[in-house]
Amino acid sequence: MSPVGVIGGTALADLAGLAAKRPPAIADTPYGPSSGPLVAGTFAGRDVVFVVRHGAGHKIAPHAINYRANIAALAAAGCKQVIAVAAVGGIDDAARPGRIVVPDQIIDYSWGRCHTFYDDPATDGLDHIDFTEPYDPVLRRVLLDGADKLGLDALDGGVHGVTQGPRLETAAEINRMAADGCHIVGMTGMPEAALAREAGLSYACLAVVVNKAAGRTGGLAIHAEIEATLAAAMADVEALLGTVVPSCG
Repeated sequence: MSPVGVIGGTALADLAGLAAKRPPAIADTPYGPSSGPLVAGTFAGRDVVFVVRHGAGHKIAPHAINYRANIAALAAAGCKQVIAVAAVGGIDDAARPGRIVVPDQIIDYSWGRCHTFYDDPATDGLDHIDFTEPYDPVLRRVLLDGADKLGLDALDGGVHGVTQGPRLETAAEINRMAADGCHIVGMTGMPEAALAREAGLSYACLAVVVNKAAGRTGGLAIHAEIEATLAAAMADVEALLGTVVPSCG
C-alpha cells in the first residue's frame, strides 16, 4: 500500500506521533530541492511521508515555496494521495476561528509562481488538466467522515481564495473575495493543488481557520487571534489525521 503524503504549513510544522524510519532529508528533484526535509515513517499504523511547506523554522514565504519540488518529491516517494494542511482566515461567518474546513473549490489570486510542470523542457508533452473539481472528492469524503467520527464540526465545502502573501489582505480585498464567493483565504493552496493534479495525485485540503479575515476581526488583533486559536485547532487536526490516514486507499 502506497504511503500517504502529508503537507504541513503554518498550522502543522511537524507531525507528532510520526515514527520516522529513516533520517529526514531534503529531496533533490528535477525542479530543485524540496522546501523542507521529507520525513518518512509510520503514523497511526500507516506509512506516511511528511514535508513542511515553509521549510525548517518557517522561513520560506508563500510565493517562494518550491511547490513543484514538494509535489515531485512526494510522487517520487510513492505517494498516491496527499492531505494538505493549511492555516486560513475565515471570510464567511460559517468559517469561524477554530473550525476545520474541507474546501471543494479554489479561486487563485496569486501570481508569478511556477504553476505547472509543463513549462519545463524536460517534461514530455502537454496536458490541459481538468480542474473542474480541484480537490479529490473521494479524499474529501474520507476527511469529512473522519471529522464526523470524532465529533468535529467540519465545514463541508467552500471556496478557498489563494492570495500572494506574505502580507495579510486589506479589508477591501477581503470584501472583493467575499463578493467573488470565497469562504476562506490562504496563501499556499495554489499552485500546489494544480501541480498535484498534473502529477496524478489525489489531493485534498484540510484547512483550519485560525483567524477572521481582515475587516471581520471584531476588534481583536489578527495575530493575537491566530495565537489564541492555533494550539487547540492543531490538536483537532492531528486527531483527525490519526483517524483518516489509515482509511486512505
